[in-house]
Amino acid sequence: MEESGPVTESVTSGDLNGLRILVVEDEAAISLLLEDMLLDFGCEVIGPAARLSAALDAVSREKVDLAILDVNVAGEPIYPVAEALAQRSIPFVFSTGYGSAGIRDTFRDRPVLQKPFAQNDLKQKLLMARSTAV
Repeated sequence: MEESGPVTESVTSGDLNGLRILVVEDEAAISLLLEDMLLDFGCEVIGPAARLSAALDAVSREKVDLAILDVNVAGEPIYPVAEALAQRSIPFVFSTGYGSAGIRDTFRDRPVLQKPFAQNDLKQKLLMARSTAV
């Protein structure tokens, strides 16, 4: 199968179909929304993890293709999880209501999903994270 270049045409659900995506989010309403959107894309959802320890456990035990990380989970910064994913070369997207200004410098190159977000925004950020990780 040939590798294609950057995505220039409209994306289809097949682009993310079958991927195992870890969701780390402590707000139930947002995690349910993410789960519904990811299922619409044909993804398998891991989690959601509402605590840092659960997220770290999932990274070490599960096969993860991509991750969506709330920057602040139950009052704790998400960076230990981001570092664990980066060590395993697993792409991820930060999710935050504060924009990229609140992201630690070492991770400023990662896609940021600004809350509130639409389904298409989520898809674009996930595809961006996946394409830059290859």
